[in-house]
Amino acid sequence: MFDAKIPAGPLNSKWEDYKGHCKLVNPANKRNLEVIIIGTGLAGASAAASLGELGYKVKAFCFQDSPRRAHSIAAQGGINAAKNYQNDGDSVFRLFYDTVKGGDYRAREANVHRLAEVSGNIIDQCVAQGVPFAREYGGLLSNRSFGGTQVQRTFYAAGQTGQQLLLGAYSALERQVALGNVKMYNRHEMLDIVKIDGKARGIIARDLITGKLERHFGHAVLICSGGYGNVFFLSTNAMGSNVTAAWKATKNGAYFANPCFTQIHPTCIPVSGDHQSKLTLMSESLRNDGRIWVPKKQNDTRKASDIPEEERDYYLERRYPAFGNLVPRDVASRAAKERCDAGYGVGTSKQAVYLDFAAAIERYGNIEVGKRQMTNVSKEDIIKLGKEVVAEKYGNLFDMYAKITGENPYELPMRIYPAVHYTMGGLWVDYELGTTVPGLYSLGEANFSDHGANRLGASALMQGLADGYFVIPYTVGNYLADEIRTKAIPTDHPAFVEAENKVKETINKFMTIKGSKSVDFFHKKLGKIMWDKCGMARNEKGLKEAIEEIKALRAEFWKDVRVPGVADEFNPELEKAGRVADFLELGELMCLDALNRRESCGGHFREESQTDEGEAQRDDVNFSYVAAWEYKGDGQYELHKEPLEFVECKPTQRSYK
Repeated sequence: MFDAKIPAGPLNSKWEDYKGHCKLVNPANKRNLEVIIIGTGLAGASAAASLGELGYKVKAFCFQDSPRRAHSIAAQGGINAAKNYQNDGDSVFRLFYDTVKGGDYRAREANVHRLAEVSGNIIDQCVAQGVPFAREYGGLLSNRSFGGTQVQRTFYAAGQTGQQLLLGAYSALERQVALGNVKMYNRHEMLDIVKIDGKARGIIARDLITGKLERHFGHAVLICSGGYGNVFFLSTNAMGSNVTAAWKATKNGAYFANPCFTQIHPTCIPVSGDHQSKLTLMSESLRNDGRIWVPKKQNDTRKASDIPEEERDYYLERRYPAFGNLVPRDVASRAAKERCDAGYGVGTSKQAVYLDFAAAIERYGNIEVGKRQMTNVSKEDIIKLGKEVVAEKYGNLFDMYAKITGENPYELPMRIYPAVHYTMGGLWVDYELGTTVPGLYSLGEANFSDHGANRLGASALMQGLADGYFVIPYTVGNYLADEIRTKAIPTDHPAFVEAENKVKETINKFMTIKGSKSVDFFHKKLGKIMWDKCGMARNEKGLKEAIEEIKALRAEFWKDVRVPGVADEFNPELEKAGRVADFLELGELMCLDALNRRESCGGHFREESQTDEGEAQRDDVNFSYVAAWEYKGDGQYELHKEPLEFVECKPTQRSYK
């Protein structure tokens, strides 16, 4: 059951060899095979479009009113690919190496190398779909830098790359819907997996408009439901983003891997008060041109414009001269926290640092003066020209910041602080993206596959589309080739009846508690526990306390939560109750995983395990493994270890200095 199924042979030929030897399904048989896809973000939409194109009968489910509203649409900065258009030394190997190193050597080499291999195909696919990537003056595709790399390999569409990529995948999906190969179920939420003879054979879904429970059969089920960052309550995720689909898979036998590996993004608009329900990301692309600094004087109350250059501490450039402001996210986030904790924070909360574009605006202005062969140009005109260039590159991000904060980032430095953004942990999958339950697959952020303990910027979009367009069509076919004699199982099968009754019981329980506290009350309390004790820094004492606090909170939730309304109609509070109930279980497992992993690596920072300079200190002897947790009952989990072997990327202490 616990076999990673990594093909034999040299790393750079494993994927080609796999494709050449995997089983195939002929077109006539594909028409009789049904595939269920949960989630229609980049991973789900691309998988549905690709499998529909191949001729499978696909059912795609999303809880939004349209696949276009999947959270992939919020991605801003770009998508990585090893095209080497800039001729700056990039290659498939370098993208592979940067990703493994950026993940602090806690990812599976074979999966990451495959990701790097297919990255270039993604760009070709998306350009063919009409995705409007930014281009140079001569028409060639443009690139910019992202954290953790020294090359420019990030393709982008202004500050709305996720939106444009999702519209491309959505167009391909809708074409298959029109052809009858894909059936869309909008406003449906998967609430359980149906297993027959040990294999995933369908789902129980709830129509969120009518409240009706539905049974759906599939020869295979693909979980493409995104990450679980909302366990922290405040995150950059859409408020509907949840772990429910992945957690139901876990409770049906799929292992959950590395749940404590969560990413705190360094550039987000700081928390402004208790009234907030989510946080806003400021794209990592801003670190291309923005310089991050704090005052050199502690508790400095002066405005940014009143602090002279010599009294500013550009601490990332000082500490990490080789990468400067483009260090990986985990490094940049911890550095910001360290400065703020030491009393150098800015703004009214003192929990922020500056992201300053003044130097970039002046630099771009001077470049424009040269390009236009202008003479005797005033400083004001140079600044004006520079602002126009910055507006072209980052305009929508600057507008968003101005609307939220009421400050003009062209005139004043942005104030930023780290916030929960992405989760590297997820369902354990093998090389074929299969979970430990036969017939159940997981793609994109919902799995743990490619990013180790820290994802590099612009790699989430790359993984989602790689899994959906270029990996799952081969790997699920390899499984379905043995299912061609399996007829569609009627949904009155006892397994479907049992699964639906289990869902009904849970819903009835929610509706009959009739407690005194809202779902959000419990979600906020859970989020505070997680952020304080399993956030940017963790220690043994805090994690042990968090586990007990979450257990007590979960017990209180099931006694005193109030879910208004009725179950058989549109009821957003009932939806939230189910999701928060799953977060309350996942939160405990995250703390358990963080407690077990007595090392620091990537986004997982144990205060007991750091270098003299305050950097993360890995323990490769004892913790070079994937922690895959098997659900054994309420609050009970068994740890399974998948050893990580590094042939091409020998683990070293990460250095970005």
